[in-house]
Amino acid sequence: MPEDWRTAVCVVAHPDDVEYGPAAAVARWTGQGKAVSYLLLTSGEQGIEGMPAAQAGPLREQEERAGAQRTGVHDLAFLRYPDGALVDTAELRANIARELHRRDPELVVLLNHHAQWAFGGANSDDHRAAGQAALGALRAEPLPSLRWVAVADAPGIDHAVDVTQQLETGLAALREHRAYLDALGGEQWSVDHVVGNARRAGELLGTQYAVAFELVTDLAAAG
Repeated sequence: MPEDWRTAVCVVAHPDDVEYGPAAAVARWTGQGKAVSYLLLTSGEQGIEGMPAAQAGPLREQEERAGAQRTGVHDLAFLRYPDGALVDTAELRANIARELHRRDPELVVLLNHHAQWAFGGANSDDHRAAGQAALGALRAEPLPSLRWVAVADAPGIDHAVDVTQQLETGLAALREHRAYLDALGGEQWSVDHVVGNARRAGELLGTQYAVAFELVTDLAAAG
């Protein structure tokens, strides 16, 4: 995975998406002195069963900020689109483009927007809409400094980042989502899931742990 860049923005649907995906890679990058920002399209307000959305949304934003601190990220923006009902629209693309142009990163990181995850399982509509809208925004309003788009945990893996030294930091970021994980019955399944994916990606790279990416070099052909 190229690392000769200085700035990146991760565009995802929900609080916790980075922590389930590329958080350990983000920790590696910020440890190298790179500046990484997060753009979250929803506040994940439907993600805590039994908690009203008006209470869950701010709590999940708070947990995401705490998780981001763990990985060295201090610039976060929330667009607050409805959780569970994200749709790739012209308005969403325009708002994504606005936030990206404010930061003009060299690298944009997305979570998988394809129907299936890299290591198996069906993807959700929100994740797919988020990635598709971000790609649409980048096509419609190209960034002056953009060099790459990296899609985490996509089935077309062609690059990976060694996170053997950063995996525990990524897991610490995930554990900051305490209320969310408690509502799922505890952290163990989520931790095992992240570690398992990192181990599989590491096998592809020849390291203990890695984060897998599909690197997009032709936006016109990306889908």
